[in-house]
Amino acid sequence: MTSTDLAALADLLAGPVVPAARGLLGCRLTGHGVTVRITEVEAYAGTAGDPASHAHRGRTPRNAVMFGPSGHAYVYFTYGMHWCVNVVTGPEGEASAVLLRAGEVVDGLDVARSRRPAVRRDVELARGPARLCAALGVDRSVYGADLLGDGPVRLRPPLDQVPEASIVAGPRVGVTGAHDVPWRFWAAGDPTVSAYRRHVPRVRR
Repeated sequence: MTSTDLAALADLLAGPVVPAARGLLGCRLTGHGVTVRITEVEAYAGTAGDPASHAHRGRTPRNAVMFGPSGHAYVYFTYGMHWCVNVVTGPEGEASAVLLRAGEVVDGLDVARSRRPAVRRDVELARGPARLCAALGVDRSVYGADLLGDGPVRLRPPLDQVPEASIVAGPRVGVTGAHDVPWRFWAAGDPTVSAYRRHVPRVRR
């Protein structure tokens, strides 16, 4: 990797969220001895009319990093048990971000297995946003980290770019607002991509 490659990734993340999401496919995320090649992502447009975004209603202590510079990590806790990591994109104040949904462990396989001992197949080690964080050892301590820097969790350009023709788009997972917006992107045919489950709101009786 050259400084030019990293600068190109920084420029990509500073732009609109959808191209940034597509461009993140194939990128490598390294955390605490494990490297994952990203195979599935979801784009969220922040305050720009996207009700599925955590920043849709404005800035809060939880989402504050989304309003800062691109390339930083927005980490949140969900269902009282799981961490999920996003890459902030776009200009400051826009609060757009890309959720990293799944990936293939390409380095540190034994470490990833030790963090997820119940997993039977290696393709499932980082298959889903919570599993990806578990495999990488990502938690609240990564919140706000500059992923393009040299910290313990680092994002780097792909060794092999995913061809545009191999990128598939579909609806986002687990959201109620704008759930049919086709802003989930994944590498076609990759076994590490998570299964799609449309969110069905609970009916109060």
